[in-house]
Amino acid sequence: MGAYEDLMSYERQTQALGQVAGRLGWDQETVMPRGAAPQRAEESQAMERVLHHRRTHPRVGAWLAQINEGALDKVGRANMRHIRRRFDRTRLVPAELAGEIARVTSEAQGQWAEARAAQDWDAFRPVLENIVALKRDEAQALVANGGYGGDLYDALLDDYEPGATGADLQAMFDAMRPRLVSLRDRVLGASHQPQKLEGRFDESAQIKLAGELAIAFGYNLAHGRIDKAVHPFSSGSGLDVRITMRTSKSDPFNAVYATIHETGHAAYEQNIARDHLLTPLGAGVSMGVHESQSRLYENQLGRSRAFAGWLFGRFEDHFGGLNLGGAEAFWGAANRVYPGYIRTEADEVHYNLHVLLRFDLERQLIAGTLDVADLEEAWNTRFEADFGIAVDKPSNGVLQDVHWSVGLFGYFPTYSLGNVYAGCLGQAMRGAVPDLDSFLAKGDPATPARWLKENVQTHGGLYEPAELIERACGVAPDVDPLLDGLEAKFAEIYRL
Repeated sequence: MGAYEDLMSYERQTQALGQVAGRLGWDQETVMPRGAAPQRAEESQAMERVLHHRRTHPRVGAWLAQINEGALDKVGRANMRHIRRRFDRTRLVPAELAGEIARVTSEAQGQWAEARAAQDWDAFRPVLENIVALKRDEAQALVANGGYGGDLYDALLDDYEPGATGADLQAMFDAMRPRLVSLRDRVLGASHQPQKLEGRFDESAQIKLAGELAIAFGYNLAHGRIDKAVHPFSSGSGLDVRITMRTSKSDPFNAVYATIHETGHAAYEQNIARDHLLTPLGAGVSMGVHESQSRLYENQLGRSRAFAGWLFGRFEDHFGGLNLGGAEAFWGAANRVYPGYIRTEADEVHYNLHVLLRFDLERQLIAGTLDVADLEEAWNTRFEADFGIAVDKPSNGVLQDVHWSVGLFGYFPTYSLGNVYAGCLGQAMRGAVPDLDSFLAKGDPATPARWLKENVQTHGGLYEPAELIERACGVAPDVDPLLDGLEAKFAEIYRL
């Protein structure tokens, strides 16, 4: 075999080990006994050290030097781009540090869950202080030789959205914020306000409905499963892609839309071309693109008027009579705008304001201009300024998200970037599938979603993120399709 074939054979084994490590994470958040956390932390540390060793092995560098990329096809060149980028990035971070981050964050997940349940920020604060220090050490290693312009946050962000910078995202947020705030104020001040769905909703019925919806949106249960978790997530790629959801006796929309959201992530991974399985191209290209799929499934399809009309009937079948007057009122209830505490339950208008808060605070934490000791106060002050309500307890504030406990600094802004991508893709999909609403009205979002499979999902990591979106949409990504769509939708619901 030649150097490229040798490299790809080696890479396939590395990818397989990475999938095993991911399965450990899924197990930890779903079925692992709490008492196993210290041992699992050591197991995660050991796996990370093995992966770090393989990804930075001198053989990888030797193969990269030997391969003539000009002689490779498009797929080969894309594989090389991913492997070279990971090799150059990973070898800057000492194996001991990578392993320690894996160990600490593995154990921190359980510590976060316990502190969240107990409403005890003080118990989790020293854990987070250690994580922030470790992530700053990682970022310092990545910028040590002048990388990322010396910006610590950009070094971490690049792991989730290659090529993006904090400055670029700040410019995007600056363009979004005034229109979002203006829309929010007009909606909350409107004389017509949609009804709220009220009642008690059987949790077993929620789980059954969630399973039906996942299938309706194209989730293949022959290669997946649905479980409950404290924080809904999707895990895996290729032939084994798993999702989780949660229920609420008073709010079935929580279960429904979290499931549709995670199904969007899972559909992306399940629909990647099989030829890319266990290669660098066999996973979503970035978290921004990943979020574009989940947010498009959840909001542009799942919260559309056409689909809500069908979903209203399914709610009545599963839960009996509702307090709403009909399908139109149900659509309004599914899209109610209100200043709530929880990001994952937020309406489309407030959602990005939640992300902006986290983006600003985590940039300050990594830059060293905000201490973890002052984080709760900073969060509460900013939240009340942005949302007009005071945080009542830590689980509704600084302890609500799992992300920082597992070291995901730089992840949060990809949610809003995903919304922007989704706005562009949704506009293009409606142009390509003019009878989209007729499918949605029949409870068949999977058929029109084939456009996403063909234009986004099947490619996996073949193209760079912005290039992929531009190829699918025919134009460069822009905030206007998202904001125009939100303004039109809520003007109709709230009769502005």
